[in-house]
Amino acid sequence: MRNKPGTAVRDDELRLEAYRFRRSFPKHFHDHYVVGCIESGQGTLICRDVEYFLKEGDIVVYNPGDTHSCADSGAALDYRGLHIPRETMLDFSGELTGRRALPAFSRNVLSDAAAACDFRALHEQIMSGSREFDREERLLLLLSRLLRLCGQPFEERVPAGREAVERACALMERRYGERITLDLLCAEAGLSKSALLRAFAKEKGLTPYSYLENLRIGKAKRLLERGVPPAEAALRTGFSDQSHFTNYFSRFIGLSPGAYREIFSDRGKAFHEK
Repeated sequence: MRNKPGTAVRDDELRLEAYRFRRSFPKHFHDHYVVGCIESGQGTLICRDVEYFLKEGDIVVYNPGDTHSCADSGAALDYRGLHIPRETMLDFSGELTGRRALPAFSRNVLSDAAAACDFRALHEQIMSGSREFDREERLLLLLSRLLRLCGQPFEERVPAGREAVERACALMERRYGERITLDLLCAEAGLSKSALLRAFAKEKGLTPYSYLENLRIGKAKRLLERGVPPAEAALRTGFSDQSHFTNYFSRFIGLSPGAYREIFSDRGKAFHEK
């Protein structure tokens, strides 16, 4: 395969880099952690003297110092990757396990559809420059899953966090039009990030960010029903831009914000009365 230049983005809030490559690699190693996903194509990976056949959807994980090489097998490899510095991994691992120690991943290749789906969504957000806090949610959930599948075992402590979750929800209800971070919600709830994610899943069946987006869509509906233009509704309900708002609204409601607003206009009412 002819190697092509890659693209890279630094996420300063998550303290890591995202890469997209379409190429093979000679034998090398990194001084940081790497988590990647094969977007398409097939290839052969040799890591720590073990040979793996790579295919679409496979997750690859390298510890610092893992020597590896990769070559395509005729179908060019399209590869997404996250480069995670040791200090960043140390903080996230400590958040998840309660032990501030660097993890050691025992497997380098995993076939896990859920992890691949989560990885792809996270990677696309970072590459697009998103500043929404569900990036951090997704990274924590992805690392938690990888630690369970091929990392050091750790004991899950599900907090009895109903009151804590309700405090976080009340904050989102009050401040849905502002930029909200996971740190802010954790401070309000009095829980760590991983504890808040687990408590939210237990009490609400959603992540905090999904809950916030549902809340914002509900508030936006009320504004549109009163005739507020979509661009203003997006701004007043905390969406980063109108395109983001339109995509979310259409996915949740099945109509664009403009089409939904039209239902409540005089012309829309007249149409439905016929």
